[in-house]
Amino acid sequence: MTTQSPGPDDDRPADEPRASDLVGAAIGGAARRAGIDPAAESTTGGVVWKAMGGIRGVLESVLPSLVFVVVYTLAPEPLILSLGLSVGMAAVFTLVRLAQKSPPAAALGGLIAAGAAAALALFTGQGRDNFVIGLVTNGVYGTAFLVSALVGWSLIGLAAGFLMNEGTSWRRDARKRRVFFWLALAWAALFFARLGVQLPLYLANETTLLGTLKLLMGLPLFAPLVAVTWLAVRALYPATRA
Repeated sequence: MTTQSPGPDDDRPADEPRASDLVGAAIGGAARRAGIDPAAESTTGGVVWKAMGGIRGVLESVLPSLVFVVVYTLAPEPLILSLGLSVGMAAVFTLVRLAQKSPPAAALGGLIAAGAAAALALFTGQGRDNFVIGLVTNGVYGTAFLVSALVGWSLIGLAAGFLMNEGTSWRRDARKRRVFFWLALAWAALFFARLGVQLPLYLANETTLLGTLKLLMGLPLFAPLVAVTWLAVRALYPATRA
């Protein structure tokens, strides 16, 4: 799979699917905004820290869920208490971002996701449903990375090609195809691992344990994989260090 010769489209770049350029630009642009740019001179630790959003990004990722888990564990009823405090925490972070004139999409994205998850939980009356959107997201992302690797259009490769200004010509390089293949599988494994651990807890209605493991499988797994991905891509493009 990873060593097969390029197909006809690889010899005729003009005939390659335009969708690949759009996907590469979307993922590459998001990576660059997050501080993950192989063409930039930066330490691995600096890249990982930027990818997590710095101290504010860490707090935004952790505190709303942590507040929900703690309050729900101590006082599962009324459910609106733990959900309201969690969404309220996300709202505070959003207001701070807006006050600092951060891009509206970045400021509102987390709040909308938290609000939608809380609304679903309130509608069903089940605290565990506060994590449904996260479960679905892990399934979708894992499937996308897996399929992209298996069909030879690794999402990591598309993003790197955009960031390094080489488009999809990386598909004519066997070494790059192989590395991007395994990186996409690694990201797919991360999302499926989260889903594989958390879904049984959701089905068993173990809300507190589900929320706790969601936190433990979040940034602690995300950060090292970002570091591995960045180092691997940098190794493929040593000329950018000149």
